[in-house]
Amino acid sequence: MISRRPSFRRVWALALAGCLTAPLLAFAQESQRAAPQSPQQTLPLPLEEVRMFTEALERIRLSYVDEIDDRTLLENAIKGMLDGLDPHSAYIAGNDYDNLQETTTGEFGGLGIEVGRESGYIRVISPIDDTPADRAGIEAGDLIIAIDSVPLREMLPEEAARMMRGEPGTEVTVTISREGVEPFDLTIVREVIAIASVRSMMLEPGYAYVRISQFRVNTGNELEEELEEIYTEHGEVKGMVLDLRNNPGGVLQASVSVVDSFINQGRIVYTEGRIEGNDLSFSANRKTVAPDVPLVVLINNGSASASEIVAGALQDHGRAIIMGTRSFGKGSVQTVLPLDETRAIKLTTSLYFTPEGRSIQAQGIEPDIEVDEAFVTRRARSVAQYNESNLQGHLENGDEEASEGSNDDIADALISAEEVLVSDYPLNEALNVLKGINAFNPQQRINTSGNFAQRQD
Repeated sequence: MISRRPSFRRVWALALAGCLTAPLLAFAQESQRAAPQSPQQTLPLPLEEVRMFTEALERIRLSYVDEIDDRTLLENAIKGMLDGLDPHSAYIAGNDYDNLQETTTGEFGGLGIEVGRESGYIRVISPIDDTPADRAGIEAGDLIIAIDSVPLREMLPEEAARMMRGEPGTEVTVTISREGVEPFDLTIVREVIAIASVRSMMLEPGYAYVRISQFRVNTGNELEEELEEIYTEHGEVKGMVLDLRNNPGGVLQASVSVVDSFINQGRIVYTEGRIEGNDLSFSANRKTVAPDVPLVVLINNGSASASEIVAGALQDHGRAIIMGTRSFGKGSVQTVLPLDETRAIKLTTSLYFTPEGRSIQAQGIEPDIEVDEAFVTRRARSVAQYNESNLQGHLENGDEEASEGSNDDIADALISAEEVLVSDYPLNEALNVLKGINAFNPQQRINTSGNFAQRQD
């Protein structure tokens, strides 16, 4: 009988497997002594798969065309584990952790774009308002297939984001793939991304517009200040549009604060995960800035995460009419878990649910009224159009001001024929809905418990 000595590689692999699994075996033995045995009980890690991993590690280490150290191999293994879970789990090392902090609390040099991963490429969730990406024409749903001619196939979103960041004033070229259009390049100059997350204006007397571009640590306070300023400067507000389109989300607590500005009781959002005792639930308090104003919330496919929490909560409470198109559907919670002082993992640990128990994940928020993104062109009045006031010998109205005003009709038509007013169609529709609410019953006030169809008698 011929005996064969095991190869060096096999011995090394088995030795490493033993080193890796010894603590796990000890842990398993302790668990078995502490708990009753069952036929289905297994070790924390299957030994055969651990041996396979160490065999692969050893073959790469010894046979790869370039020499590569064990630390790099193990870090790549961790990245691969997380990459195989979902698009939002990731390995964070070095400056990436600082960058993660900057995107929620500070400033950074970059393009101003929120990205995810889809079909092996980088999908634009949304550009952030008034940033280089926004001004360059990047749109929600675009695929970024290359950065500075480097293909992004199978690249993690965090790596792509790192490539797009850099010193303000420097250029970066992104290759965009958009449905119905040949791939094209955009060369964009990086800027310091410092975003005011809330801004407002009056659409018409009595009708306010509030835009939240991203949910940052202070977004709740910013919204409260904007609302108080609106009421102070303009008095009674008949209706308000809250625009969350192309808002990629951000800080969970900020979304809770935003909802809290419009309701004074009830649950806002809750999470469910595998770790017992770590589930969260957030409810409104009595400090509410705008509990009664009729509210329309605009969303679209670029509205994600915290934006969906706000829209879902206000929809479940009957506090707002949701208009637009179905939102993105990112309903998962990521937790940053440190591994040491310089490395951590960002891991999806739970899912968001609306007050009525609807999961946002891969579902999104369906609007109450579906309105596609489009433009409205206001047509100029034709000079050939006539009415009673244009007929010779017509009877006067008796209202001197009205008669005087009618004399300029033809002149107005000639002036407006030179102009084309293009505006935001969903926003126009939202304003029309608010006007309709007030026209139906001008004295009606919305019940703070939440339904536009209810009145306070």
